[in-house]
Amino acid sequence: MIARLRTYASFVRFSHSIFALPFALAGALLASRLVPLGWERVLWIIVCMVTARSAAMGFNRLADHAFDARNPRTAGRELPRGAMTRAEAALFVVVMAAAFIAAAAQLGRLPLLLAPVALTVVFWYSLAKRYTDYTQLFLGLAMALAPAGGWIAAGGPLRPEPVLLAVAIGTWVAGFDVLYACQDLDFDRREGLRSIPVRFGVAKAIAISRALHVVTVAALAAVGIAAGLGPVYAAGLVLVATLLVYEQSLVSPSDLSQVRRAFDLNGWVGVLYLLATAADVYFS
Repeated sequence: MIARLRTYASFVRFSHSIFALPFALAGALLASRLVPLGWERVLWIIVCMVTARSAAMGFNRLADHAFDARNPRTAGRELPRGAMTRAEAALFVVVMAAAFIAAAAQLGRLPLLLAPVALTVVFWYSLAKRYTDYTQLFLGLAMALAPAGGWIAAGGPLRPEPVLLAVAIGTWVAGFDVLYACQDLDFDRREGLRSIPVRFGVAKAIAISRALHVVTVAALAAVGIAAGLGPVYAAGLVLVATLLVYEQSLVSPSDLSQVRRAFDLNGWVGVLYLLATAADVYFS
């Protein structure tokens, strides 16, 4: 039983929930400065984030099963190597999607109505590489739903903060996914798959990634201004910017060997941002 749970957790890379979850909680946290936010609502937000991401990742693995089996980098994933069947994966996606909608219902009528829209967006990303060169921007759009969703789930009013935060996480994730996609450039070209690296080449793709991360830092700074946050937030933003600069320095057109290391570092961006935001909200 434990081994099977590990297989399912590995199937959707459960630990990678750390990318979007901190931003969803940051959105809810900023909204809490304007409306009351109880722990029960926070827990439902966490359930929504984990189940939606798990459903999206499971759908991605199903959609890309044939490609993953032919790509040496991904051939060891659960479906290609036979650790899970397609039927098991499909059932997992259905269960996670249903759990997400059920959890959204606990947060109110608006989150429930928006839940199917969110699922449509996050599922579409898995198919985008077949139809558009800007696949990575669609992943950014899918992830941008996290802070906006956190704000809405907390009952926040119409304000610029969630929009700016959505821009920040969207460009952050898209910027890194561009770097990640550079690893599969040759494979994607052979298979007829589309992406920013395929369209523009590695050198221009890296330049696009860096430009997206500049927008990320600018959008996070704008969040601080719009929300009236103070020096603790500013210090956290400096740390986030420094981490992004270092992450970008690990990758160059002539050397993609450190992409995985940059990916691991990237997971700390959301954590640092949430901690800085929380410290400023509660202690400044």
